[in-house]
This record gives sequence, structure tokens and C-alpha cells, in this order.
Amino acid sequence: MYNSLDLFQTAAAMARHAGSRQAVVARNIAHADTPGYAAQHIPAFQDVYKDGEPNQMRATRAGHVRGGAQAATGAVLTTTNSEASPNGNTVSLEEELLNSVAVSREHNRALAIYKHGMTILRNSLGRS
Repeated sequence: MYNSLDLFQTAAAMARHAGSRQAVVARNIAHADTPGYAAQHIPAFQDVYKDGEPNQMRATRAGHVRGGAQAATGAVLTTTNSEASPNGNTVSLEEELLNSVAVSREHNRALAIYKHGMTILRNSLGRS
């Protein structure tokens, strides 16, 4: 029942997006000493969501006509424009640690939205 609510779909998309971003941050940190490695990043969820059209039609059942992709599915992996070290590596550990904290906060925000949505549903059904 709760899977068809937009609030839960958005919270799930935020959590998946944060997981993808964390994987990219971890990959960057793992390649911090690899010569010639170019650091990569995925834009924040709000930036990806903002770029999508909020009033797009979308299919909510199998019989619906497809109106377009849902917002926040267009996350694109890009390379950073950081200054390269002498070996050509563009990973900055300080920047990656800050990105990791930002991603953790984004994931915690998604979980909080999901948790509060479930609390509202339970209270509306008379279960606390």
C-alpha cells in the first residue's frame, strides 16, 4: 500500500541516490594514490530533482501510457575540475571526506522522511 505514495517513492529515491553518491566517494578515496585517476562525482539529489520537471506525467499502473521518466533518475557521473597532483591524480581527500559527510546527511534525511511518513500512516490508522 505505502509503495504507491509519492512521499515514500521520493524517500526511496533519495536513499538510492545517496548510496550511489557514497559509492563514488568511496571509489575516489580508494584511488587517491592511483596515477592519472580523475575524481568523479554525482550531483546532490536536490540538484538532480530540480532539473526534472515537477509536473511531468508518469505511469502509476501498468496500463498507463508512459508520460516520461520520473524526476531524480538522471544522475550523471562526471569528473571533477580539481587541480591535478604531480602524478595526474585529481582526488582531494579533504574534499572527499566533506562529500562523504554530505552524503551521510542526505541518506539520514531520506530515512527521517520515510520514518515520519510511516508514523503519520500509523497514527491515521489509529496505531501508535
